[in-house]
Amino acid sequence: MRTMRLIGLLTLLLAGCTVGPDYRRPLVAAPDTFRGAPAAIPSTDASFGEQKWWDVFQDPQLQTLIRTALQNNYDVRIAATRILEAQAQLGIKKADEYPTAGVSVSGTDNRNARSKFFSAYDTSNTQLGVGFQWNLDFWGKYRRATEAARDQLLAADWAQKEVTDSLVAGVASAYFTMRGLDLQLQISQRTLASDQDSLKLTRLLSDNGATSLLDVRQAEQLVYAASATVPSIEKEIQQQEDLIGTLLGGNPADITRGMELTAQPHMPEVPPGLPSSLLERRPDVRQAEAHLMAMNALIGVAKAAYFPSISLTGDGGFQSIALSKLFSGPAGTWSFASPLTQPLFTAGSLKKGVQLAQAQQQEAVLNYQQTNQQAFREVSDALIAYAKDQEFRKQQDLLTQSAADASRLSDLRYRGGAASYLEVLDSNTRYYSAELSLAQGQLKELLDYVELYHALGGGWQQ
Repeated sequence: MRTMRLIGLLTLLLAGCTVGPDYRRPLVAAPDTFRGAPAAIPSTDASFGEQKWWDVFQDPQLQTLIRTALQNNYDVRIAATRILEAQAQLGIKKADEYPTAGVSVSGTDNRNARSKFFSAYDTSNTQLGVGFQWNLDFWGKYRRATEAARDQLLAADWAQKEVTDSLVAGVASAYFTMRGLDLQLQISQRTLASDQDSLKLTRLLSDNGATSLLDVRQAEQLVYAASATVPSIEKEIQQQEDLIGTLLGGNPADITRGMELTAQPHMPEVPPGLPSSLLERRPDVRQAEAHLMAMNALIGVAKAAYFPSISLTGDGGFQSIALSKLFSGPAGTWSFASPLTQPLFTAGSLKKGVQLAQAQQQEAVLNYQQTNQQAFREVSDALIAYAKDQEFRKQQDLLTQSAADASRLSDLRYRGGAASYLEVLDSNTRYYSAELSLAQGQLKELLDYVELYHALGGGWQQ
């Protein structure tokens, strides 16, 4: 009875004693607003990053590709297994807080030979026992270790979310890049067909003496320039399809297209939300904080090594010289012990262990603060890029319209004998270059859109 009271008292005492610092979130110098945020949109908690990815990317074919990638991509599957590892590690650490028990059964039979003074005799011993051991967590060593394992599980969960939103952004960027190359290929093939028709006309005029061989050679240059561009773009398209196939967790294959690049819906201005809310939404920031929490808990584990370790051990059972008498007669046995171990001299290893844990915690603090700073910068960079590349695309659109009209007028002047073919060559080259630059500008705008969504912590919400 006294033993049970002692165990109950110790259980109540150890529940309220935990060494080591409790976690407090470090101060982060967050700006009031994001640099580069649209002035027309008021600063509120609502953020573009909170939207679901299927609301942001509305191309049905792109949505199908993203869903396939989320199911089959190897990085996502690896991240999921790391969560299982962290769950198992948490279970192992949690088990250290509880007693362990076991059952033992043994039986021995011995025959001793006859000697000068003793006759030969047989001996038999049978034992059945149940034992337990409980390392009392009086100083919170095991609870702090469990806390650290739980925080590492949280970090693994946020790491998986980071993989998820990076994959969503990666598939969207790869798809838009492919559609951008498709657009450039269409422009190059259309230009090539037009240049080939122009070359036929120029050769006909040259054969009839209406123009010179120089005009023919200049017309050929347009054809050859466009012809050289086509296979180069086709190569990039096929390589981009290979990339998408890998992101989907499969082998290289043809990728089905959806909406044209110029038809992809996207908002001209997006609400970034408040910088303070970004810290709660970005998976990499939350992962860094969870890791910091784990390092903070491990300081308590290191400090607990300074204090005595107390354990309870006991066993009971039956012992008899014959198996038939194991449970009859005075065969019961039991023992109980409560040893206490206090480290006296460790050559400074305990002190260095605490210093190591504290240094690792400080490293985690700096990593957390750096991750926050990087998050603010990425959002600002994405906001600036999205706004400025929209301006570029608008101006490039005007330039392309002007170049198209100049090309049309040059062709009319040449056909009317008022200009040389050199003028046509120059105008067509400028128009072709402007069209390609416009396609690249449209692609860059969409890629900025994807990067801004990713920087604001969007993509992992399912």
